[in-house]
Amino acid sequence: MKKYLITGGCGFIGSNFIHFLLENELSSQIINLDKMTYAGNKDNLLTIEHDDNYYFIKGDICNQSTVRDILIKYNPDVLVHFAAESHVDRSIDGPVEFVNTNIVGTMNLLNESNQWLKTLGNEKKDSFRFIHISTDEVYGSLGAEGKFLESTPYDPSSPYSASKAGSDHLVRSWFRTFDFPAIITNCSNNYGPYQFPEKLIPLMIINSLTGKNLPVYGTGMNIRDWLYVRDHCEAIQIVIDKGELGKTYNIGGNNEITNIKIVKNICSILDSETPLESGRSYSEQIIFVDDRPGHDFRYAIDATKIEMELGWYPKESFETGIKKTISWYLENQLWWGKIQKMKYKQERLGTIK
Repeated sequence: MKKYLITGGCGFIGSNFIHFLLENELSSQIINLDKMTYAGNKDNLLTIEHDDNYYFIKGDICNQSTVRDILIKYNPDVLVHFAAESHVDRSIDGPVEFVNTNIVGTMNLLNESNQWLKTLGNEKKDSFRFIHISTDEVYGSLGAEGKFLESTPYDPSSPYSASKAGSDHLVRSWFRTFDFPAIITNCSNNYGPYQFPEKLIPLMIINSLTGKNLPVYGTGMNIRDWLYVRDHCEAIQIVIDKGELGKTYNIGGNNEITNIKIVKNICSILDSETPLESGRSYSEQIIFVDDRPGHDFRYAIDATKIEMELGWYPKESFETGIKKTISWYLENQLWWGKIQKMKYKQERLGTIK
């Protein structure tokens, strides 16, 4: 079994991936390097924090000596790079941190990993894998037709997506220039347990349960392709095991849905699972607010490549995945209640003043 170095393992997708590895006994050792910014949450990993094969290190991927020391000490077989500033609205409010973490931090990981591999010889280099987790937002916005292919030209619209596009280009350049053993994955919108409640689905669930408005940007007709996070974790593992070095794999859920339909779906499920005493529907809490600046209209992933070449397909439909997600938030109100008290009170972000 392999040793995994996970960056950003206390975040949403990273923590789900660590749970996935341990539940499936896929790793001999997991090292979690996380800066613990606002979205990093050690409570995501409470159930495994005392596991003999799990090590948490609070540190910044931008710190060269931190990354270098971890590589030398733990000698990982796989580095899965989740760490990123990832919320579009926050990138509008403060783009500098996105450039620092997503571009400079990725460059530092690449450079330190490459220098470290040089000291170990060809056998380690041949077996090592650097998996860079990216987003479909780098491709920009689609019209009513078509889907993103791995060959789709980059056309980012926000400081967030531009910073992720920059990091993708760096990873490709390290492969082409230094023969560095890297693979890129670009995923569609994830949802599921442990997602920080600034994102659409957990925000709508929590606002519903706490009697707050359900703010929908613009007309609510923007479309996203939704991917259940556990399906994403399985896809990443298949890329680690079978993916071709230097290649990019799009990972999507085949679930294109408008934002307003998502919100109404959540309300309908909550009406059934935890009806209001008044007998009214949660959908009466929906309000329409000013649209996000530069809001992309539609994202849609063509995942044919990973399906045909590596044999991965999503297991969850949106109908099954959203029910699991809502059930998790209903059962874990202490988890999100703590975030509300300490970090985030569902305020509007990403407005240009």
